[in-house]
Amino acid sequence: MTTDSSLKRGLAVLRLFAQHPSQDPRGHTAAEVAALLGRERSQVSRILRSLETARFLRRDPASLRYSVAWELYARAQQITEARLRRDGRTALEGVAADTGECAYLGVLRGASSVTILESMPPALSSFVSWVGRAYPAYCSDAGQALLFDADDTEVAAVFARTAFVWHGPNTPADLDDFLARLNAARKRGYTIVDQEAEPGLYSLAAPVRDFRGEIVAAVQVVGPRRRLEPATAACADSVVRWSDWLTAALRSTDHETDEETDEETEGKTDGKSDRD
Repeated sequence: MTTDSSLKRGLAVLRLFAQHPSQDPRGHTAAEVAALLGRERSQVSRILRSLETARFLRRDPASLRYSVAWELYARAQQITEARLRRDGRTALEGVAADTGECAYLGVLRGASSVTILESMPPALSSFVSWVGRAYPAYCSDAGQALLFDADDTEVAAVFARTAFVWHGPNTPADLDDFLARLNAARKRGYTIVDQEAEPGLYSLAAPVRDFRGEIVAAVQVVGPRRRLEPATAACADSVVRWSDWLTAALRSTDHETDEETDEETEGKTDGKSDRD
């Protein structure tokens, strides 16, 4: 595909695979893709073959169905992680500016939520960093947000080896207690953790989704209950708005982060060569 129009048609096909996953685990047929796009089958077949040659798609030899090649998923994951850190910082700075409180970006690691980014207003810059620290997901705002899409069985599997230890006056007592709070959070669209993690601590979080629609992180605002609880509505508006913004950023088709990722990868490769 050498022309701009051909490239756009190719990207439209790839976007279709992301937005309309096939019910067949082997992927879509050329006829199905053509019907979904509203294009001629012969034209779509040429595009599919080009994408297969470029290793963006793979073709099952028995069924002749096309699916996304693992190389594309790996590349998309690499870009997502780079964007999560670049645009995640912007989102946290927005929350911190909106609320005047500390903002964090958390991810799920086993049965714990782990902070990977943070932003603190100047007045609170003396606070100890939470980056790299893990906290039990059952009593953290991020933990609830990161499990929004998990069903009860999946949540139970996450906490299968977890003891619900007391951390604050409102720590969930057991799995059923956690599930009830998780369901309430889903209905409101964000989590509220009121002295579950520790006495006097209040926090809110909202989930962030990647290009697949899967939850990969949570935007959080955390602070003393005496300040945050009266400002719950404003804090909720901020974390939801900025989590939505970050989700849109992760789904963006711009190439800036792609180039940055390539430069970072090349830099790491060059550095390794120098050391070797």
